[in-house]
Amino acid sequence: MAKSEKRNQNLMNLIKRMHGAVESVDLEKYRQSQDHFGALLSNSKEVEIKEIDIEGIHGEWISVNRAHMKKYVILYCHGGGYSTGSSIYARTLTTKLATSTSMDVLCFDYRLAPEHPYPAATEDAMKVWNYLMLLGYGARDVILAGDSAGGNLALSLTLQLKAQHRLLPRGLILMSPWADLTFSGKSHESRAGIDPVLSAEYLQEMIEHYAQGEDLKHPLISPLFGNFEGFPPTYIQVGDNEILLNDATMLHKKMVKANVSVKMDVFKGMWHVFQMSPFKTAYEAMDKNAEFIYDICR
Repeated sequence: MAKSEKRNQNLMNLIKRMHGAVESVDLEKYRQSQDHFGALLSNSKEVEIKEIDIEGIHGEWISVNRAHMKKYVILYCHGGGYSTGSSIYARTLTTKLATSTSMDVLCFDYRLAPEHPYPAATEDAMKVWNYLMLLGYGARDVILAGDSAGGNLALSLTLQLKAQHRLLPRGLILMSPWADLTFSGKSHESRAGIDPVLSAEYLQEMIEHYAQGEDLKHPLISPLFGNFEGFPPTYIQVGDNEILLNDATMLHKKMVKANVSVKMDVFKGMWHVFQMSPFKTAYEAMDKNAEFIYDICR
């Protein structure tokens, strides 16, 4: 086994142990341990974090402590299966995004299931979008980004804006998006043995919390079934060791069919939202996100 492969394997084993440890406790403890993890791993002197309240929704602005681009802004939707996660947990991603792009990032704490099932998260995302518009940003000044369930939320927000005949964001960045809650991708089986982060049981539990009794093919629940005509440029990143691999590949295929300017990178040996981890491939992936943003903001 090559040195890098062995290192990846060790990292995956560590993540599996950590994920298993938090998965087995109750939701509230799980959420707290995620926040602890996020605060610990994202302690950076390079960025400044400012908390805000948006009509009762907690959020935070992440900005770099240097001259940076003010015209454009990144609106970030955190992951966590719609039942966990927060802006603090997402700092492992938002601080990297802010430093690699030199842009301000706004991340927000949408209401979580099972206390607040669908459509609570989608309503909160729309509220935060409207808040940005009131601040004076135009839709074309906003890059919408998200990981996992946050990728789902970014897609469903864009579908909602489209349905309301409103202007769409300048671009979308989706890291390991959970685009299909119906489990139709073959990777749910082919990657089940090697995915260190996600399992069918975990996803099933998240679906029961968030969308119990709902039509799972509804485009705002499984955006894969949405209509992507007229969508902004989109960049998708996914690891080839994750059960959601086909969520990304099927989404890419559908977007290509709808003539969306879409690009996808599949990272060999990587797992679900590997960009959170503090190692070389994660930083390289963030640099690719920054390149995509610079390209569409030219």
